[in-house]
Amino acid sequence: MTDALVVLPAGITWIAAAALAPLDGRRTAWSWIAAASLAASLVASVLLLLRVLEGGPLQTVAGGWPEGVGITLRADVLGTSFAVVSLAVILVSFVHELLIGIRSRTFPTLILFLAAGLSGLFLTGDVFNFYVFFEISMTAAYILTGYREQDFQVRAAFIFAVINLLGSVFFLIGIAALYHVTGSLDMQIVAERIGRVAPSSVIPIATLIFVAFSLKLGLFPFHFWLPAVYVGSHAPVAAILSGALANIGSYGLLRFGAGILPEELGFGAFVVLVLGVASIIYGALQAVSRHATNEVMAYSAIGQVGYILVALAIGGPIGYAAAFVYAMVNSLNKALVFLASGLRGPLAGAAFAVGAFSIAGVPPAAGFVGKVALFKTGIEGAGPGSGPLGGVAGGAAIVALIFVGSALSFVYSFQVYQRAFLARKKWQERRPSPMPARVLSILLAVFVLAVGLWPEPLLVLGEESAKILLEGGGRR
Repeated sequence: MTDALVVLPAGITWIAAAALAPLDGRRTAWSWIAAASLAASLVASVLLLLRVLEGGPLQTVAGGWPEGVGITLRADVLGTSFAVVSLAVILVSFVHELLIGIRSRTFPTLILFLAAGLSGLFLTGDVFNFYVFFEISMTAAYILTGYREQDFQVRAAFIFAVINLLGSVFFLIGIAALYHVTGSLDMQIVAERIGRVAPSSVIPIATLIFVAFSLKLGLFPFHFWLPAVYVGSHAPVAAILSGALANIGSYGLLRFGAGILPEELGFGAFVVLVLGVASIIYGALQAVSRHATNEVMAYSAIGQVGYILVALAIGGPIGYAAAFVYAMVNSLNKALVFLASGLRGPLAGAAFAVGAFSIAGVPPAAGFVGKVALFKTGIEGAGPGSGPLGGVAGGAAIVALIFVGSALSFVYSFQVYQRAFLARKKWQERRPSPMPARVLSILLAVFVLAVGLWPEPLLVLGEESAKILLEGGGRR
């Protein structure tokens, strides 16, 4: 089914970015135009999500070019959901900075380019165009990491660029190899043909792609760049990096691992599980031992992506749905804690508390929904016939791991909240942050609570996304 609505999420932000590029983004009028463009793109994404939920995947070729020549955009529940949550995080983070005061003339344009790149990436049906949008997003992110141009931020941007360039090289080699063995760059065709290729040829390709996305996620042992970058970034930029840009890794592992290379994912499930477990334990232990708020949250990010890997390793409809749900919730949680950590005042403290305890899985926050989905995955997913993950012992071990990780998450969440907002009474030491910014953080916190209290829509999206992956990259 074809629909021009598929073009709008990326198209709106592309046009706005091009129009605002020569203008001074520090002027309030231009900044609010950028915010309005992001809001329009988000609305278009929500409408697109409702459309694909009702009628199935939509496809169009931008510019009216023949398929295979033009940019094929294909929207399904999985990609559109990631576009919605990523655009929402970017919009909230941008408005947060706008309310405090934008200090760079290029900041709005870079944010728009980042949003356009991510929207295109989540909605493309072509492997090479995925890489193109991937690089557009990353290039904007490199520059944003050095926003405000302080020495430590410039160093963080350099580390981010160098390490992620390595991931880009791995991914480019991987998609070139995919084209070599399948003769196509269309995701649907690649998913259909890859099963006819000898495993000895596909496993190295899958490994390259897995490493590339693991670098983007900051998964252990590819995490070494992440703490310095998240700690060195300005709070709204850190929120975007962890709550939107990191979705490239989550989405990529789901789309390529579960949707295009499911046999290879199954073959390497035990390795994926071990890396997920290592990330959970390492990230949690490091977070408990740290004191600075952003440093704790940075190591927390390493631990949280481990849960996504555990669900992905278990696989099947339950595992894929849980991985999707946790990725969505994690985006909101990270955006909330990084934004609130950059503010002062009781409202900021309350917002931070919601985000921190949502990470720990404390009800009624959204994180509780993610943890329940993971517990269900451990109990029902690791059943007989699940290979090294199967049996009662395997399921019990996974449930125990999730419980231990959640307990450690609660410990560091309480520690960092106590140090940042209770012991020092931060809002009494200095003048509180601007009220509009604090209200915005509270609104995001309310949304996180709302998702926890009314999780059914998110769970439905998870189930539909799992169906798409099991059908092979969106084939119906």
